[in-house]
Amino acid sequence: MSFFFKFGARNMKLNTRFFASWILGSILMYALFYTWHGIFLNDFLKISFPFTWLIIFTSIAYVTISFVLYAVYESKPMKNIYNFFVRGIISGVLVGFIIFVVSTVVTISISRNLSAQHLMLDCVWQMLEQTIGGLLLAVVKVFVVDHRHEEA
Repeated sequence: MSFFFKFGARNMKLNTRFFASWILGSILMYALFYTWHGIFLNDFLKISFPFTWLIIFTSIAYVTISFVLYAVYESKPMKNIYNFFVRGIISGVLVGFIIFVVSTVVTISISRNLSAQHLMLDCVWQMLEQTIGGLLLAVVKVFVVDHRHEEA
């Protein structure tokens, strides 16, 4: 956890921009997840536990992912990238790749027949999903104004 805070997460301002980016990012990435896995891949038909659990757990996951995405976006190394949109894209690609790696390692024992093509598609999708979230974050940062933090 100290690694996370060393890169500037403790310096995040909890303002309107943060909450708007965090919540809207969560909703958008969750909608993308639901569309991809529920509609295109029909993965929801394969789950062996109550659907309500899936909704609850994935909601918690995407709120967390959106928070981490915001923290990466606001981290010290990312502050060197002055273009908001490029920073959003890079943050999304990084977070998406890390999520892909972690989810692949966690599910490797239950997913025995994964082809290289499947893994690549999953990796690209995860990075695309978080990149779209990062772009939304950048748009919100540009267009949402928080007057409480302006100098008088």
